[in-house]
Amino acid sequence: MKIRTMGRHIRDAFKSLFRNGLMTFGSVSAVSMILLIVGVFVSLLFNVNKIGSDIENDVNVRVYIDLAADQEKTDQLEAKIKELADVESVTFRSKDEELEDVTKSFAEEFSLFKNDGNPLRNAFDVKAKEPQKTSAVAKAIEGMDYVARVRYGEARADNLFRIIATARNIGAVIIVGLLALAMFLISNTIRSTIYLRKTEIEIMRLVGATKAYIRWPFFIEGGMIGLLGSIIPIGLVWSIYLWVYKGGSDFFSGSSFSLLDPNPFLFYVSLAMVAIGVTIGAFGSILSMRRFLKK
Repeated sequence: MKIRTMGRHIRDAFKSLFRNGLMTFGSVSAVSMILLIVGVFVSLLFNVNKIGSDIENDVNVRVYIDLAADQEKTDQLEAKIKELADVESVTFRSKDEELEDVTKSFAEEFSLFKNDGNPLRNAFDVKAKEPQKTSAVAKAIEGMDYVARVRYGEARADNLFRIIATARNIGAVIIVGLLALAMFLISNTIRSTIYLRKTEIEIMRLVGATKAYIRWPFFIEGGMIGLLGSIIPIGLVWSIYLWVYKGGSDFFSGSSFSLLDPNPFLFYVSLAMVAIGVTIGAFGSILSMRRFLKK
């Protein structure tokens, strides 16, 4: 296609947007409402997935060392744990560090043990390469020499992993469903707009315009409607997310959990919203015109 012809199509698309101002406003409003819902739900579901990952990564295996183990045996046990294929890291915690944590968490009376015999044990914090491997790592360590006991939450942790996996699958289905709903609603909105302009299409056919020549202005116009319809929802999603992120940062302060950083997350969401709006708007126009161009 010649550049001059494409320029004419773009010019005709702009003229049509302004000439059919009321229909354009209705289409843009419909696109905006749908993209706002999509943007909010996508932001919500991605952050639920992020917090789920944080929870998974926060599950460690606590290995309590037998009191009979001297420094040499402790070092040998650490080396043996590190040799496990599914182990990512091993961190030694002395019984004094354990007592310090207990003192902070429960009661000041535990501080009396600082000047007396410390009843706690040295321990290792073991992190699995994959959260789902935590149970297998714990069972492998249980059979090693000089291991007093192993704890990682057992059934609670396994149930947690199943719940998180289910939530992710449900989230993926919801996102796909929202995108399908957005395509259906936007296409129907544009179809209604094109139906009101069927006379214009028939006149273009009567004067000898080809199907491709008729499609191009509507294709560009649909893309413009999608682009215009994405501007307001993007602004609202930014405002809502920044407000939620500030409150979430205060809420999760001091923990290992956090929301997705606005930069670059909001840029990706914005690009996705523009792409969805333009794509569905443009191709929705083409699909909606088929019935008028079959004759």
